[in-house]
Amino acid sequence: MGKPLVLAFYITVCFIAFITSKIIIAILLYKRWRRKHKIFKDSVSGGKMVMFRSPAMQALTSETFLKKTMKLTNKDIIGSGGYGTVYRLTIDESISFAVKKLNKGSADRDRGFERELDAMGDIKHRNIVTLRGYFTAPHFNLLIYDLMPNGSLDGYLHGKSSEKKTLDWSTRYKIAIGAARGISYLHHDCIPHIIHRDIKSSNILLDQKMEAKVSDFGLATLMEPDKTHVSTFVAGTFGYLAPGTKHLHQLPRFHAEYFDTGRATAKCDVYSFGVVLLELLTGKRPTDEAFVENGSRLVTWVKAVVDDKREEHAIDSTLGSCPVDEVKNVFGVTMNCLESEPSKRPTMAEVLKMLEQIKLTIEISDS
Repeated sequence: MGKPLVLAFYITVCFIAFITSKIIIAILLYKRWRRKHKIFKDSVSGGKMVMFRSPAMQALTSETFLKKTMKLTNKDIIGSGGYGTVYRLTIDESISFAVKKLNKGSADRDRGFERELDAMGDIKHRNIVTLRGYFTAPHFNLLIYDLMPNGSLDGYLHGKSSEKKTLDWSTRYKIAIGAARGISYLHHDCIPHIIHRDIKSSNILLDQKMEAKVSDFGLATLMEPDKTHVSTFVAGTFGYLAPGTKHLHQLPRFHAEYFDTGRATAKCDVYSFGVVLLELLTGKRPTDEAFVENGSRLVTWVKAVVDDKREEHAIDSTLGSCPVDEVKNVFGVTMNCLESEPSKRPTMAEVLKMLEQIKLTIEISDS
């Protein structure tokens, strides 16, 4: 075969591959569009109700939903935060939802609603809470989520004495992997990728099987393919913020870290997840009063304990007996997440892989 024929052959193959890839992308985009537009829309009470089509929403009409919502009181509140109040909405004995109400009146609240819709509208993942619909009206917005019957990880670990429940090690390990899987999906598999920016134990919800679900996307940032930087707006919760974040706007030296491809911001999620792992391991809040009084922090104290190879002194006393090697390995993963230098922290995909391999390695060594 002569050179012209070889060249023509390669050009033809490349052309066919290019056309095929475009067709595949077009099909995927169309399927995504169809999925996002499989909704019920209704204009009621001066607002617009949108319910994503699913078996869970078939029994819920706009009128029923709003009638029940207008009767919600303080007794129905199950959570609150900077971007809204969350209520338990019971339709009947078998159907309940979590409804987040965001009152209008500030641009920040409206942006929180928009960010949550943008982030959650197309996500279906076992470790991320599912958005079922929303209602927007002149004075308030509502977001409708699946209700998580076991509340939040924060409630389990740090709730009132009367409400506090003991979590055994296998359940904590399961929660850690589930939360890591959800965050990894946001960082690596979503299109566009999503940076949560407020990972903490109160934003990790637990379903009836104690499966972790990442929630609350009011601060989330969508990383579009052509986006070259991320906002300098400081987001997150004290105790979970990576070192230096709170002074970002004052320190030019952080420019390269936070303004390249958004990786540094993703690494802030990794750091925050490391703090959540510490909570699972120690049973202590990152802002525990005992540390504040001593001028220290949970992260600083645990790092010193791990450096001295005395991890057993940091383990939650309510755990009782637990597999020592497994726990020490999780401490190791946690310390990687809590590296002060962002470039030294693993990605969430790497964190998930390390956590999954701990159990596998222990099982193989015992067999």
